[in-house]
Parts: sequence; structure tokens; C-alpha cells
Amino acid sequence: MDREAIPEARLGAIDGEVSRRPQDDLLCDMDLPLQGIFFPLGYSIEITTNSPAVLTAATESFGHTRTSREDTRLQIRVGVSGGGSSVCPPEPTRREFNHLYSLIADVNNQTLLDLETGTNFTWLTQAAVDNSLYFRSNFLEKAVYLLLGATVVTDIHAACVSKNGKGILVCGETGAGKSTLAYACARAGWTYTSDDTSYLINNADSPRVIGHSHRVRFRPSARQLFQELECYAVTPRMEGKPSIEVPIAELPVSHVAAEAEVHSIVYLKRQRATTGKLVRLPDGTASRRAGDELYSAGQIRAKHVKNLEVLREVPTYELEYDDLEAAIETLESLVSETRETVAQFARLS
Repeated sequence: MDREAIPEARLGAIDGEVSRRPQDDLLCDMDLPLQGIFFPLGYSIEITTNSPAVLTAATESFGHTRTSREDTRLQIRVGVSGGGSSVCPPEPTRREFNHLYSLIADVNNQTLLDLETGTNFTWLTQAAVDNSLYFRSNFLEKAVYLLLGATVVTDIHAACVSKNGKGILVCGETGAGKSTLAYACARAGWTYTSDDTSYLINNADSPRVIGHSHRVRFRPSARQLFQELECYAVTPRMEGKPSIEVPIAELPVSHVAAEAEVHSIVYLKRQRATTGKLVRLPDGTASRRAGDELYSAGQIRAKHVKNLEVLREVPTYELEYDDLEAAIETLESLVSETRETVAQFARLS
């Protein structure tokens, strides 16, 4: 028989070795026959995969909205391969160089992204996808928000609530009480937009943010403050932080809005026996601090820093507080008084 007519698989057998294409090891041509359209933060994305479990997880993460702000033309590719360990992989390590970004848990579970072109691919084992919370938190949501953050929004470490159409960004270090105070405001009749991360809309005429208004994430200690949280289990989140995640529809919150216009920015400072005190901070404080907290590098970081300049002249304060009710009452001054009156009040405090 002519050797050229022998199939590749048989050639390996004839040569006394197992035949394997180099492409098989690279996983470069995985067939992704399944697809779904989703709207994280209201922006349209397409997810293509070979696993129904990936689309189920995407529905859990992004299925709360069907509203499209604009056609972002982003495509997320997730390939799931058989074999490997049956144990859920470790938390991935993140690395970034300029517009290149990687999430690597181990040799079989990783994501590579080009934040400049939007090109991306995630390779996972079945064990990683079977743990929906792990997959959503460490790979799916991370990839989606990294790509959106490189194109249409800039993320800010802040909660957001509003009243009378005036939004307040609630900022502070981890553990300062952003989620707790935002939820306490929402229980008191304020409009809830986000608990810990708000996304500044790039190139908007005025400072506007989008939030995950469909859910709230709490520290476990919040159950001591809000009795309605006692029945919810604690689950590990990204970066090892345990939390309680609750759909907003299951909580005593009457008003939610996915988007809010920012009228004031407040940095939290817990002080024992302090009933509530606002201190005006210099203009530019918010844009500088938000820039220091950016988790980006290179040209993507430069773009984010430029976008944050829209916060430079937004009135910014430090709120010294201990009691939640007193803190809410103090925040009322920012939405009920004129800007000049609030500024004068802050200087006198």
C-alpha cells in the first residue's frame, strides 16, 4: 500500500509509536457549538462553549437583565475538556502585562485575554465547571468584567445608593462598612444600585455608574445587624473572602436602579462613640484615591486614570460614624440640602 494513502492514525501504529497531532496538546481547535447572548451591566456579550454547564452558570451570573445599552461585540470563549483531576482547582493567580492578562489555576485551568483586541480563551476541566460558584467567581465573571473594563466602563471600589435622584458613592477600605451602610440605606427607603463595586460609564456627559443592583453581598458579621440574613449560608468568594450573597428581590428593599448619577462621594471612617460627622475633602481626592486602587496596568491603567478625572470636582467627604442610623441621617444632608449649604455644613463640622 502506498504510504501516502495510509491514514495518520495508522501511520503511528506502523512506525511503532502512538500518533498524536501537536494541535491535540495545544487544544487550539476545540469545537464550541453552543452559544448564548447575555447582558452583564446591560452590555451585550456572546458566550460560545462546548459545555451546557457554562451557559447555565452564565445565566446565574448575568440572566437578571435583558436590556442592552449598546452592541459591544464582545465574545467570551470557554472550552471544557475531559480528564484531569476530579477535585476543584485552586484559586487562579492573576498576572498582567500592558494589555495582556492571565488567570491561571493550574496547567489545565486558565484564561488568557488581550484587553486591547478583546481576544480571549478559557480552558477548563469538568471539575472546575461543575463547581458553579468557583467557575463564575474566578473565571467567567472575571473575564467578562475585565473586557468590559477595558472598553466601556471603569470599576470603582465603592457602593452606590441614591435619594431624590442624587447618587452617593460610598467608599472606603475593605471592612469599612460600604455594603452594610448601603443596605441599611436601602432598607430605609433609599434606592439601591451597588454594594461594593460600581462601574463608571466611560465618556458619559456627567459622572454615572452602573451596579449589580440585583444582589447584595455581605460579610458574615452582617447577620448580627440584619436578622433577615440569618437563614443565608456563608460561601467563599473571589480571593478567599467569605460572604453572604442574597438576591435583592428576597430582601426588604423597595427601590433599586441599575444606574445612578453621582452627586457626592463619601469615604467611611468608623469612629467609636461618633454619632455622624461629615468633613469636606479637597477636590480631586476621589479621582486620586480611586486611581490608587485600580487593579490594572500599562495602557489600560492609563485609560482608567483618565476616565476617573470626571470625579475630580464631585463634592467629596469623609464620614466619621459608629451607628448606622446616625450615618444615614448624616447622609440625608447630602441629598436634601443645596450643594452650597452642604459645603458650609462640612466646613463647620
